[in-house]
Amino acid sequence: MGRKTEKDILTFSGWAARCIGLIRQRQPDSNQKNRLLMKRFVAFLFVLSALTMGYGTASAQMNNRKSPHITAESPDKSIKVVYGQPAKKGRVVFGPDGLEKYGKPWRTGADEATEITFKNDVMFGGKMVKAGTYTLVTFPDAKEWGVVLNSQLGQWGAYDYDKFKEKNVVEVKVPVSMNKTPIEKLTITPSNKSLTIAWDNMTVSVPVMAHGMSGAPGADKGK
Repeated sequence: MGRKTEKDILTFSGWAARCIGLIRQRQPDSNQKNRLLMKRFVAFLFVLSALTMGYGTASAQMNNRKSPHITAESPDKSIKVVYGQPAKKGRVVFGPDGLEKYGKPWRTGADEATEITFKNDVMFGGKMVKAGTYTLVTFPDAKEWGVVLNSQLGQWGAYDYDKFKEKNVVEVKVPVSMNKTPIEKLTITPSNKSLTIAWDNMTVSVPVMAHGMSGAPGADKGK
């Protein structure tokens, strides 16, 4: 949490204490009306404090960003992806000794979890998805990746995947293509008919079609 946020919370706490003091001075503590007013005011302070702390947490996360953030759209503007773009920097990215372990949930980017927006209903990897915005989570592996769309937005990383797993909308699997030349920066490319994720030595692509169109080669039932 930044210094400015801490100062704001301390200022808010002092103001709240003064207000409570004024309420107590109005009438004796035994007065029933005064006690009711106090309870309502304390409840209001509790809600306001929770909102303030939530804002402080979000602000701190924004300040902790490590990578540039990219917004990518398909040519027809029907698909939009917002993600943090990490770089390889000489490191092994995928695998048992990599940054992203095989079979583990990945935010598919850096900092906040990647989010994808569909302007219209689509078939994502052969499965129907309604128009809207979703968190994009992937499970890298040597031969194929699991790709998940989750309705819980605003996640930081994929640390709470198990907590929000029940909100998965679709889960599909797609085959891996090995890159001849390593790709330095994570690149997510939405086209009018697919979503491609490429980084280091791996690329995967999920077919995306307008709802009602048939065929989604390379995709099957996910994990």
